[in-house]
Amino acid sequence: MSLFTKLLNLHSGSQPLEDFFTEVIAYFLDLNQHILINWLKENSIINDDDYNIQLSTQKYYEPLKHHQHGSQIDIVLELENDFKTDVIFIESKIGSTEGCEQLKRYAEILSNLSYPKQRTLIYITRDYDPKQEIKDCVEKLIPKVNFIELRWYHFYGFLIKNTTDMLSKEILRFMEVHGMSHTNQLSSTDILTMINFKKTFNFMEATLNEVVKTKMKTIFAGYVKGEVDSLYQWKSQDRYIIGTHLSPKRWDVWCGVGYFGLNPDSLTEYPYVGLLLEVSPTFINRKEIIGFMQKILNVKQYLWVADNVSDLPVWSGIYYRKSLREFLSQEDHLSSLKTFLLDSIEALEVVQREFDFPWETLKS
Repeated sequence: MSLFTKLLNLHSGSQPLEDFFTEVIAYFLDLNQHILINWLKENSIINDDDYNIQLSTQKYYEPLKHHQHGSQIDIVLELENDFKTDVIFIESKIGSTEGCEQLKRYAEILSNLSYPKQRTLIYITRDYDPKQEIKDCVEKLIPKVNFIELRWYHFYGFLIKNTTDMLSKEILRFMEVHGMSHTNQLSSTDILTMINFKKTFNFMEATLNEVVKTKMKTIFAGYVKGEVDSLYQWKSQDRYIIGTHLSPKRWDVWCGVGYFGLNPDSLTEYPYVGLLLEVSPTFINRKEIIGFMQKILNVKQYLWVADNVSDLPVWSGIYYRKSLREFLSQEDHLSSLKTFLLDSIEALEVVQREFDFPWETLKS
């Protein structure tokens, strides 16, 4: 395990992966500005070496008149020399997806800055996430903004060739653990995954059948505000689940049942199957939901697993789950998994009654 992975695990309750990696990579590039300049030149973003670079992270910009809220940029580079100032915004994604018109807002803010000679917006991602609509948008902006799409595995390859110090080696290890070193080459494991994709998908669908879906809706009767998009959850959150939104605002409080951790850090780790009840950091009645979760954990900690259940403004939830490894010895995997999924819903139904679930909080 890399040093940075250990540090992330220590602070994961308050700092998500993307923000953590942003600070790590920004610190490294600020210390090694010659590497930063070479990387920008390799991607044809700049042509000169003679720059004084000011680097900042999580820089906040006030909203433009037609924006609903302000914008916080992952990394801002101001490149100055005797003749000009160029500004580069860098937005990084590691598994998550773009917020509402996020890149469009960033491009418009960049275009609205009065002082840069050249304006560039870099969108660098772990996963394939093309943004043709942003390319179309920035072409209409005056002053012009250059929009560049990059992948983290390209940076990984660049870093291997350009440095050998201990800090860079730890960064490379961290990138390997978190799937940022993947190349554009298919491995034998990738090909097996492709071959078995439909079979695996159909199996999960069969365990999450109408009986499970009906049971899920029954325990929240009268409070179901919408359903979870299962395929989107697989793509963006590494879980294949069915679920329901329980509050007027989507995702404030929700519950899902199915398969979690489908993109583990290593092939020796197994996904989980079970149920997750989660509350957002911004839910107005978050305190009451957290109180309910803490009651369960205090009495039934051997059955339920906490996920950031605290007063910190982060996503918080409780799991009723088992590792898929525990089902491998069963004769009928499909039946045993389906039974456990139903058991997990019944377990939530029991604690709803036993610990007085705060139903009134879902009405606001």
